[in-house]
Amino acid sequence: MRKTSLLICLTLLLVLTASTPKKAVTIFLIGDSTMADKDLSAGNRERGWGQMLGGFFDEGIRVENHAANGRSSKSFIDEGRWQTVADKICPGDYVFIQFGHNDEKADEKRHTDPGTTFDDNLRRFVRETRAKGGIPVLFNSVVRRNFGENRQAVEADDVRSELSSAVDTGDTLVDTHGAYLESPRRVAAETGTCFIDLNRATKGLVESLGVEGSKKLFMWIPAGVSAACPKGRQDNTHFNVYGARRVARLAVDSLERRVPQLAAHIRRTDFVVAQDGSGDFFTVQEAVNAVPNFRKNVRTSILVRKGTYQECVIVPACKINVALLAEEGAVITGDGYASKPNGLGETMSTSGSATMYVYAPDFYAEGLTVANTAGRVGQAVACFVEGDRAHFRRCRFLGNQDTLYTYGKQSRQYYEECYVEGTVDFIFGWSTAVFKDCTIHSLGKGYLTAPATDPGRPYGYVFWHCRLTADEGVGDVYLSRPWRPDAQVVFVECEMGGHILPQGWNNWGKPSYEQTVFYAEYKSRGEGARSEARAAYGRQLTDAGPYTPETVLKGADGWNPVQNGNRLIGEQPR
Repeated sequence: MRKTSLLICLTLLLVLTASTPKKAVTIFLIGDSTMADKDLSAGNRERGWGQMLGGFFDEGIRVENHAANGRSSKSFIDEGRWQTVADKICPGDYVFIQFGHNDEKADEKRHTDPGTTFDDNLRRFVRETRAKGGIPVLFNSVVRRNFGENRQAVEADDVRSELSSAVDTGDTLVDTHGAYLESPRRVAAETGTCFIDLNRATKGLVESLGVEGSKKLFMWIPAGVSAACPKGRQDNTHFNVYGARRVARLAVDSLERRVPQLAAHIRRTDFVVAQDGSGDFFTVQEAVNAVPNFRKNVRTSILVRKGTYQECVIVPACKINVALLAEEGAVITGDGYASKPNGLGETMSTSGSATMYVYAPDFYAEGLTVANTAGRVGQAVACFVEGDRAHFRRCRFLGNQDTLYTYGKQSRQYYEECYVEGTVDFIFGWSTAVFKDCTIHSLGKGYLTAPATDPGRPYGYVFWHCRLTADEGVGDVYLSRPWRPDAQVVFVECEMGGHILPQGWNNWGKPSYEQTVFYAEYKSRGEGARSEARAAYGRQLTDAGPYTPETVLKGADGWNPVQNGNRLIGEQPR
């Protein structure tokens, strides 16, 4: 009996453990203004490099930035800031430690001495992090942009002057940190702690850009440009958005080499969109606009961080090879609908109502939600896709009528593990599109698809291993009705809920279309799979071979996203 009880308990424990999401590892940041998060009000362009760090890691890592303007290792402890962090550390978490800029100040509330008090504070951070099971990482200070003698370089950190006190006299940076750079290195060696020489890395970056070019990293803002500093600013210590991202990238490069456990979570993209200021841009459209026109043979990747982006996003034909990679909870939303007035007082039309438009070829999106929140007001498109070789993976398309508009007549589109919801004709258009392992969800009675396949096209829509589901109480749903006479839809080994009507197919009140459409199924299953009751013009296939995703999508160029993922045609595996 005791053995049976123990077995039951162990089984229950395994089930609970397996169903419990794995906790993300936290990186705690402690340091000064060069690392800290900055206020975004009045269009402030200043950023700490730590503010940008989260955009370089996947969801297995979360960044919690406790660095603060004006703090030294001493004041950070004396103000209780360190204790706040120490109380939160869990086994396996990291603490990134970077002080020095303010330890150098004469102010007795902040000043420490390298070799004694500064080293002691660093040792304390290391010791108490390890006592909680955390992993400390020591950084030395980033450089000041000081290309000459500047006696006010240290004090200037706190001034944020409209005019720089520095006099540029050469092409080589003059160090302003002295022995404070050696304390983190020395304590790291003593304690067996990972050390990142961010001073050396930033020195190389700043010098490589030169006296004038390096200004674009720092808060050199002309007068009248930013409401946050209307008189302008010439700051050689603090980074702008671009500079903070470059420095964060340098830190990540070093971490990848030195901390293999973190290396597995590193995610590099060309641009980051974030509403909290941790990215290059606040809107998705700004990032798309920044993509070089016709950038060939390589993808331009854009990370969209968690948030609801209320905007209309257009990927024009010149922005080829774009990849939108979304964090969980990243949603692009709009509320356009066909009869809604546009800016000129005319109705938007169905095509004009979309939340997102994709005109460029070789577009890829992963994890993104695109929503039209207009409600049940008629045609209201979430996503409009014209470009060829469009690939959506684990994306969600939310709407009601006309949710997903597969617009391009020559377009091939691949939807992998996606979710599409709606009521009437919520997947519609001319394109060839494969939906593999997707969930097609009905919010009300209506029609899943309304294809407009052109005459002579070999394929229209193919649903491969999909699940057809519905809200509770929803019924009277057809698999398709033909928007054009040569409409094509094939369902292969799909699980169909009871909301699917037995007849399955609808002729849209045009009996002549029954002679021209190609509506077919292969081994449908579930309550809605009523082959014996299907409309007579629907077919039951005995061989699904001609409708494999690879066959449907290959075209003349051999496109095969099933095998190659989002790799471009001709691009070699990495």
